[in-house]
Amino acid sequence: MNLINEEITHKVFGEGNIVGQEDSIITVDFNEGIKKFVYPDAFGTFITLNDRNTAKSLKSIILKKEMEEEALEKKREEVKMRQALEQQRKEILKNRSIHESSQIVLWLEEEEQQSVFVDWQVFTGKVQSGKNKGQPNNAARLRPNSAALLTARESDQAETERRILGLYMVNETFSGNLSNDGMIPSHAEFRIELTDQEAEKMLFWNYYSNKSHPHRTTWNSGKYRYFDNIWTAQILKDLIALKTDEEQIKEATNFLEYFCEVNALDMENIPEANGALKQS
Repeated sequence: MNLINEEITHKVFGEGNIVGQEDSIITVDFNEGIKKFVYPDAFGTFITLNDRNTAKSLKSIILKKEMEEEALEKKREEVKMRQALEQQRKEILKNRSIHESSQIVLWLEEEEQQSVFVDWQVFTGKVQSGKNKGQPNNAARLRPNSAALLTARESDQAETERRILGLYMVNETFSGNLSNDGMIPSHAEFRIELTDQEAEKMLFWNYYSNKSHPHRTTWNSGKYRYFDNIWTAQILKDLIALKTDEEQIKEATNFLEYFCEVNALDMENIPEANGALKQS
């Protein structure tokens, strides 16, 4: 707002005329000399514009700026609070010996895609090289707080089309570093199988991203990879929103509540998914 040549009244210096204006400073010519003031802070406290219409317009600008500053300060406080909560969560995880990426995502072979939802356990595959070649893979990070995410894509589909077929909590007595048969058993209660229609809407790469290459959607080899804890919570949250059957919504909600409890996550503050497909 241009205030050059506007007449003002100062509480101490009396009548004056604005002769200069910068982003945060105005210059006023009084009978006693030239003085500078912080703009717009000085208005409403020390300085009053003599023209009522100009004063009204300036008041609207000041109110808007104050609201923007309040919103910015609120955002800063929210960021500080989230950072404090995240640090607190990390301390809890550390005390519980829980890894930040202690979830597992598996690429199901075609024959597994039916049997896994009957047996509710999945094989991690075999070591491909080295002294343990041929032995079952040992998913050492898995603990009772872990979930197994089940995915697949057709051989003629692009990797970006990988679908989430289901997920389950790992059995509450399971510890990956003590397992030697490569089987990941499920919790008796927390299991979800997606319908074909639901799976089409739940693409794996909406959630997963490689921290070094966030836009890359490649699964070069291997039966499984580890998955960030927060990503599983995002999937469960989106599943709840996707489902329409009240009983299934309740089951997914109970799953999410339990998952957040054992992973020290705030169920009410799960960030939106930001996987590779969301960033492209």
